[in-house]
Amino acid sequence: QVQLVESGGGLVQAGDSLRLSCAASGRTFRTYAAAWFRQAPGKEREFVARVDRSGDTTDYAASVKGRFTISRDNAKNTVYLQMNSLKPEDTAVYYCAAARSFYSAPSLYGHWGQGTQVTVSS
Repeated sequence: QVQLVESGGGLVQAGDSLRLSCAASGRTFRTYAAAWFRQAPGKEREFVARVDRSGDTTDYAASVKGRFTISRDNAKNTVYLQMNSLKPEDTAVYYCAAARSFYSAPSLYGHWGQGTQVTVSS
């Protein structure tokens, strides 16, 4: 069983940077792929970025590619999302998720954090 806790959200201005962290419990976290999703008010939850078990392979949504970087430190059981050049349309609740395989669909992730709010003002 994996439990996930996100942190690092906040209110920033357009163009600023934030780094989100996702701390995982359990010694088996290194056997899970991990991902970040986000959900804006009135919209469906959408894929942002994913990383495989080792951290060697990553994938990004087109809307964040080149601005966001996902990484993981398995020694610390933590996944990160570095967000640069933030835009107002990045405003959402950001969720960390874990799954046994390298998926991008949120329905295939069985472990979720509680979410952290990111608000970008123009």
